[in-house]
Order: sequence, then structure tokens, then C-alpha cells
Amino acid sequence: YFACVAQLFAPVREHFAGVHALACVAGSATVAASAQVSEFVSVGERAIIGENVFLGAGAVIGAGASVGAGTVLHARAVMYAGCHIGARGIVHSGAVIGADGFGFAPDFKGAAGAYVKIPQTGGVQIGDDCEIGANTTIDRGTIRDTVIGNGVKLDNQVQLGHNVSVGDHTVISGCVGVAGST
Repeated sequence: YFACVAQLFAPVREHFAGVHALACVAGSATVAASAQVSEFVSVGERAIIGENVFLGAGAVIGAGASVGAGTVLHARAVMYAGCHIGARGIVHSGAVIGADGFGFAPDFKGAAGAYVKIPQTGGVQIGDDCEIGANTTIDRGTIRDTVIGNGVKLDNQVQLGHNVSVGDHTVISGCVGVAGST
């Protein structure tokens, strides 16, 4: 009951539709007229920004990424190329979605103890109604996507490795790390 009553007193964020003059939106990107794109935001080629989306100052949306209707990315949140988040999500400041997973293999041709980077060619798929805490990182998949189900809530400073799959309505507390392919 406390959560329901507290929502009645929570301040409502003002929403001003439009693209700020200091934002950089690629010509091939699609931005809904009702979206708010704040100053210093970067929206990459072929990215799709849905209805009533809010992109805070300095947010970055990579090429081919998509942000579903009503989703909020706070200041300095980053979505790499080819990553997707559904409707009504919240991504807090400093979160990084789609960085490379920690993938290295011994370099059998090089010096002993040397490693070769394994390319991370998958993406990240985040469902509807998810909340991603501040400074949380979700790595892109190695070949297939990292998948976060609907209604997932991730606290601050959570780290999800490449190819992780998180089921619907899961809650993960702060400072938890989940190893790749879990």
C-alpha cells in the first residue's frame, strides 16, 4: 500500500516534445514527434525512438538501436548499436547497455600468455516495463543476444555478462554480477 500511496505524491517529470538544438540526430534515424531529445544527445543511423520517449542530456543511442514508447533514458545513459529496449522502461544515469562482453581466448600463434579478443556480435534485447539502475552494465552477446525479460528490475551497479538471460519480473539487487552465458 505504501508504494501505491507514495506514487500519488511523486513529482511528475515535465515532458517537452522535440529535439534540442544541441542534440545530434542522424538523418536516417526515426524520432517520434512526441519524443523529447535533450541537449548533447546522440542518436545514431537507423535508430528508432518511440512515442513519448525521454532522452536526457548526453544520452547516446547507437546505430540501429531502438527505444520503445514511453521509455526514459536519463542523462548519460548509453545504448550501443543494435540494442533494443521495450516500452515504459527506465534507464538511469551512467548505465551502459551493449558494451562488449569479456571474451578472450589464448593466442596460440602469439607470445605465451597472450590473448585474442573474441568479437561480440550479438546485441541486447530488453523487454517492456524494465528498470535499469545507475551505472549498471549489460554486455552484448557473443553471437546471440543477451536477453532481459519483461518487468525486470535491476538495481544500481549490477553487471550482466554476455549472453545472460534474465526471466520476466526478476529483481536483482545492487552490486550483483552475473557471469556470461548464465
